[in-house]
Amino acid sequence: MTTFTMGAVAYDPKVVTIWDGFRAWLTAAGLPFDYVLYSHYERQVEDLVAGRIDAAWNSPLAWIRARRLAEARDLPIRALVMRDTDRDLATAVVVRADSGITAVGDLRGRTVATGAVDSPQATLLPLEHLRGCGLQPGTDFTVHRFDVGVGLHGDHVGGERDAARALIAGDVDAACVLDGNHLLFTKEGVLPSGSTRLLTTTARYDHCNMTVTGAADPALVARFEELLRSMSYADPAVRGLLDLEGLTSWEEGRTDGYDLLEAAVTASGFYDATGAVTAAGYRP
Repeated sequence: MTTFTMGAVAYDPKVVTIWDGFRAWLTAAGLPFDYVLYSHYERQVEDLVAGRIDAAWNSPLAWIRARRLAEARDLPIRALVMRDTDRDLATAVVVRADSGITAVGDLRGRTVATGAVDSPQATLLPLEHLRGCGLQPGTDFTVHRFDVGVGLHGDHVGGERDAARALIAGDVDAACVLDGNHLLFTKEGVLPSGSTRLLTTTARYDHCNMTVTGAADPALVARFEELLRSMSYADPAVRGLLDLEGLTSWEEGRTDGYDLLEAAVTASGFYDATGAVTAAGYRP
């Protein structure tokens, strides 16, 4: 039987542990499975659309590019599954608790810290949210970007953490962080308890998904989906792997949670309508 091959981006050493474990479990269940690691999402997406891999564990930004590239080639594409924890996330724009900033309009003329240039949650989505509030990035306020792990689409949260540190140091007036990371940074002491105040949050959006195209063997795709969806958190053989990957169950893939990011990508000119990389100076 043909081996079903999936791509994943090596944003952290634990990625090897996770997919080595999943490979052993999937092959034991009868699916010939292997994975390929990438240093950044752009090449992974290109290989998926070219048919060099059968599936890609994609960031939300990688999904946007994969969809645009595939549709420009009349290639069917879909989000197969996503983690239960990938649904209905939000980004917080936070300010120091002792600042005089009480409304979004007060950011006019100020400096807002973001994560890496390609981070959906810490850069693209919150900047689009602020556009919707009537403030144009780079015109109405200065964007101070922390480009850590460029090419990893925000999976490396170092940029967000640095943005939070800059806020506390008084180097910037606001910082954009995933709401879950806002809590994490408070627990870590990066944001001392009571030191920050929530100014605004984005609308809810979805994060990663397992992307497949019409080029993959339908029978293997169906079996892959069936096995992922069957993984039980009650099963000690996979519980540790699920913990490392940050989920308790694989859910059906959906795409309506990417509408805000689609708008952000278009407004920022990150990719064009055909999926070509058009972001100024972006070199993953």
